[in-house]
Amino acid sequence: MNDYPAPLDLTRVKVHPLATRQSLSAIEKLLVDPDAPAPACPPAIGATLDEAAPRILEARRRGASVILMYGAHLIKNGAHRLVNRLLERGWITHLATNGAGTIHDWELAFLGRTEESVRKHVAAGCFGTWDETGRYIHLALLAGALRSEGYGQSLGRFMVEDGLSLPTADDLQRAIREAPMDPLTPARAELLQVIVGHRLSPGRLEVRHPWKGTSILAQAFQHRVPLTVHPGIGYDIIATHPMFNGAAIGRAAAQDFRLFSRTVEGLDHGVVLSVGSAIMAPQVFEKSLSCVNNLRLQAGRPIVRGHLICVVDLQDGGHWDWSAGEPPKDNPAYYLRFCKSFARMGGDMRYAQCDNVVFMHNLLKRLEAASQP
Repeated sequence: MNDYPAPLDLTRVKVHPLATRQSLSAIEKLLVDPDAPAPACPPAIGATLDEAAPRILEARRRGASVILMYGAHLIKNGAHRLVNRLLERGWITHLATNGAGTIHDWELAFLGRTEESVRKHVAAGCFGTWDETGRYIHLALLAGALRSEGYGQSLGRFMVEDGLSLPTADDLQRAIREAPMDPLTPARAELLQVIVGHRLSPGRLEVRHPWKGTSILAQAFQHRVPLTVHPGIGYDIIATHPMFNGAAIGRAAAQDFRLFSRTVEGLDHGVVLSVGSAIMAPQVFEKSLSCVNNLRLQAGRPIVRGHLICVVDLQDGGHWDWSAGEPPKDNPAYYLRFCKSFARMGGDMRYAQCDNVVFMHNLLKRLEAASQP
């Protein structure tokens, strides 16, 4: 007898229109003007920026990767235009974020507002239960999977194209029957289940994004700069939606991890900026770098080297001088993943205790000044 408990049926969760949510942030109040003077920063941070800016320019001259890995607060703090300016100038070759980073970006592009009271809404049973956020992000990923696209590319395309087109259930069933071993068969089956289960009509689904001009996701897609997303199952508010599909999220994220690793392959003498990402960035980077080094060593090539890693966060770094090596295990600083993991990744690691927008704004100004003829 199997007495293992049955999972909770989350398809019965009640969702609400996103426009009815009391959002805490509005895009017109968030956005930082890249042409405004950058806020002053401490001398120690200035020294890190003075090293990072020329290393970025030299990396681009060499054709080496420059990666920006960021957490959701970079979006909630309004750094969209700063990052987009870096994209436009060709100074960033790859962006990587977590699921929340895309959710806030998408909500701002769609509604112009984002963020909610976690304490209030969890108690009311409505935290994250916003129909359009869960519905449209899932549909973007499910449709993108039919093109073998990852999370970032699927959602960026959905925003730029203001919607998507859904196939008919008959077309999906026919494709599955005719080619059951096709790599796209699981993706077709998942989309089929959603179309039938949620009674979706085939054809064009129009979803306008009035503020997509400031969206990092949309601008990365338009500039053909890879933006990869590295979510966790159950981490993000889209898990509260009746359309929640862990397989679709996992497939998109797996594609993005492989794409991220392709960029890490080009990191020799390049630069990694980890801004406000205490968990995702160090965890994803260390596995990707290991995969790249594994393949290189098999081919008789040297491992990735000569790269600079700038880690930016508001925490004090455990009051540890990370240039002096790794702290012992009885020191609390040892357990700061965002410092410890990156300190183990070869190259040069610099830790900057700084507000993420202040760092990015000052970096942009240094790059602009250094690139003037």
